[in-house]
Amino acid sequence: MRRGNELKMPTIKHHPDLSTLMSCAAGSQPEALAAVMASHLQQCPSCAKEVAHMERVGAALFDSLIPTQLDRPAPVYAARGQSGRDGGHRSADPCGDTDVPFALQSVIDGDLDSLPWRRLAPGVWHYPITLSESAKGDLRLIKVAPGHAMPDHGHGGEELTLVLRGSYDDCTGHYAAGDVADLADDVEHAPIADATHGCICLIASERPAKFKSLLARMMQPLAGL
Repeated sequence: MRRGNELKMPTIKHHPDLSTLMSCAAGSQPEALAAVMASHLQQCPSCAKEVAHMERVGAALFDSLIPTQLDRPAPVYAARGQSGRDGGHRSADPCGDTDVPFALQSVIDGDLDSLPWRRLAPGVWHYPITLSESAKGDLRLIKVAPGHAMPDHGHGGEELTLVLRGSYDDCTGHYAAGDVADLADDVEHAPIADATHGCICLIASERPAKFKSLLARMMQPLAGL
């Protein structure tokens, strides 16, 4: 939420697990999960500080290793994420006019309201985000109308959900803007959007969701979920 050029940070109660923060600092997350983490770090100073600390510790440990001769040249990987030279993580451009997270602004034009949302179910829309050709997993925005619910489902792997606008409730708690639901593959839930404001979330998953209802399973291939 913006007032002039000032970025108002949300009050965040749900954060990623420690293991997720460690994977983020190590740069070992799949592309979809890394995009959610970068978007969360933009809004959460405490997690950004923790990840920056882990990065410094990792760099110090790496520097203490004794170099060894390789049989062949090591591969070179491009740096990922939004880390700055000081180990901190960039925040959104305060002069921008979009509510799209900084990490996604290179692949999403405009703001959340102007996206070409696709209808997924009554009161539920989605916007798939294209990953790089070799990336595995799924990344998309989900918009749920006030009082509506996502179909009851489980997960085939790790799922990260970042609330961008509004809020929702499920069996694991209440999630508002800035909160992250870090769910393992043993969690089943049916998130219900706030009755007044609904919600918009950024969701990354390692594998397709496991829907319980027959109708949802029939629609899943058509929606690409």
